[in-house]
Amino acid sequence: MDLHQIITDIADEIAADAATIEAAADAKHDGATPGPFGIAIATGDGVLTAGAADTPFPIQSIAKVLALDLALRMQGDRVFRRVGREPSGDPFNSVIDLERTQGVPRNPFINAGALVVVDMLVAERPDGDAVVDFVRGQLDGHPVTLDEEVLNEGGDLNRAMLSFMKHHGNLDGPIDRVMDAYGKQCAIAVDCVGLALAGRFLTRTRIDPHDEGEAERARRMRTVLALMMTCGHYDGSGDFAVRVGLPAKSGVGGGIIAIAPERASIAVWSPNLDQHGNSILGVRALEMLAARTGWSVFGPATDQTRR
Repeated sequence: MDLHQIITDIADEIAADAATIEAAADAKHDGATPGPFGIAIATGDGVLTAGAADTPFPIQSIAKVLALDLALRMQGDRVFRRVGREPSGDPFNSVIDLERTQGVPRNPFINAGALVVVDMLVAERPDGDAVVDFVRGQLDGHPVTLDEEVLNEGGDLNRAMLSFMKHHGNLDGPIDRVMDAYGKQCAIAVDCVGLALAGRFLTRTRIDPHDEGEAERARRMRTVLALMMTCGHYDGSGDFAVRVGLPAKSGVGGGIIAIAPERASIAVWSPNLDQHGNSILGVRALEMLAARTGWSVFGPATDQTRR
């Protein structure tokens, strides 16, 4: 399988059909100029790229995956005493679900759940840099910046959710400190290469029988990937699972990180979003990639994306 040729073909086809693909989607911003699009795939042998893979963007909610992994390293399954593991069926920033659950978010990837996870991290790292430092460590010198516009976002709705959870006893740290840390992790800006490298550790799901510590790491990876599959695209997660069949997490900056276990970490980016807040061209490209590589965790499928 010539993986570089596959992603080059996909990038070319996406570029040629971008306007048609976006016009057919239930877009969040109708009338926006289609594209651009970039893709990077990180494997044990290196990184392959196509399209605008060197354009930086804020990772936004993709940071929730990294924050969850760090929290699980610190607290293990105690994390799930304060946040659930079920899809919400509501928009990512909904406060309605918190009323139903008395301040316990449905999962770590909706905003309320991510804020609880950040609260756990801030207890260990009051400077709020846990996720930022983790990303820089994974990238080994590849450029990482913080997007100023994201850093300066107000976040009134997130503050309201934090107050609601504090009322129900599900917040330990100061609201301002949690908000600052959450803003930093959302503002992390990398290109597709950087995002693919940041997620490469998630591909290691097998247990090394000669390493006693491997069982816990592999279990943690499976937990994170399972939540990515069921909750990573909010109320569009079921459709994504059918079309792509890979654990993945999207962000409103237009990026998506997808994991082919034991194979590759895949990052795509294109700024125009569907009604769920997911990159339109990014989802289509991952659908094409999964079909042409057979990487779907549910088995190979006929590629119906070819013209």
